[in-house]
Amino acid sequence: MTQPLLQAADLRGAARLTTEAVAGLTSLVEAMHARIASPWQPGPDGGARDRAGGVAGLVYTTVRGVTHLVGGSAEALFGWLAPALAATDAHQAPRPEREAILAALNGVLGDHLAATDNPLAIDMAFRLAGRPLPLDRYALRSRVAGATPRVVVLLHGLCMNDLQWQRDGHDHGEALARDAGYTPVYLRYNSGLSVSTNGRILAQLLERLYDVWPMPIERLVLMGHSMGGLVARSAIHHGALMQRGNMRWPARVNDLVCLGTPHLGAPLERAGHGVDMLLSAAPYASPLARLGKVRSAGINDLRLGNILSAPSGDDGTYRCEQVRLPDSARCYAIAGCLGTAAGSLKSRVLGDGLVPVASALGQHADADRHLDFAPEHQAVVYETGHLELLSSAEVYGQLRRWLG
Repeated sequence: MTQPLLQAADLRGAARLTTEAVAGLTSLVEAMHARIASPWQPGPDGGARDRAGGVAGLVYTTVRGVTHLVGGSAEALFGWLAPALAATDAHQAPRPEREAILAALNGVLGDHLAATDNPLAIDMAFRLAGRPLPLDRYALRSRVAGATPRVVVLLHGLCMNDLQWQRDGHDHGEALARDAGYTPVYLRYNSGLSVSTNGRILAQLLERLYDVWPMPIERLVLMGHSMGGLVARSAIHHGALMQRGNMRWPARVNDLVCLGTPHLGAPLERAGHGVDMLLSAAPYASPLARLGKVRSAGINDLRLGNILSAPSGDDGTYRCEQVRLPDSARCYAIAGCLGTAAGSLKSRVLGDGLVPVASALGQHADADRHLDFAPEHQAVVYETGHLELLSSAEVYGQLRRWLG
């Protein structure tokens, strides 16, 4: 049995948001989703596609409809959806549509939701099959049947959630469990918070997970897609600083794997910060211009590739503090590329459609910004978009060679 699409707490949170702002931001997220998924596919009128199809389209249509109903009458909405607001328990599987709505809203407004104690704000948690993992040794042993000493923690990207590691019938975590004896643990977090904030929270949660795992952990892997790689790096950095308080897990991280992570930022999103004309180079990216000055801390960090707190300067711009790769772990980077070869126009301009190849591999002419991924720990997967990194057989084959 699954949970209702929207729960009572969700609706009360939605009622506290400005109707027009949420509807507009929902359209923005939908347009980004549609265009990243099919960056070169035109819409019905021959122009750029701004509407997602299938289940995703239904999700965005639902949240727009709910927003307008809440704006008109919250009480009327509660009455209309009363049958769907029946009490549920923690044993029920989450509904992917509801999870997608919350993840999208948190990506673009998550820092505001958290600051105002809005019930829509996502609390960070480890999950398995969409259900929270109890951080208690005995409860965890019962919940994670067949736990192994090999653990891979998977971190999703901006506006996404833990269920979206499953794509086109494939899940890197499940595949590594099947083929290499890993136990996958999926992180769900508010991607609108700053990367540094999420890194600090994750560092503490990982220590608790390390303490309660049913057996000694022999190999610990952090795998992040997109923003998830930045959050993983931030957690390792904060965790190392916290070792003075006897935090043990950072020294036990064997491998850090980053899939399409914008280590040096996402320049196409940066273009939306003030040079909208450059967005025409990538049809999927132009919706970012609609954000104007309404940007979550997470989006600003993604723009810069920032993993630590970056207070704005006197001119209002963000400063990015550089952090090297951790010395204690093997660090791997996979970049997606829409082109068919390294020298193609798509390769140079678009990368995977969101993150340039150089940014995903941490390559920069400035030695202070360059990240030292070993040559044998880098890979470029061609004809592969940002989201396709989650389902690519070539990507998984590389993961098996590195982690198997």
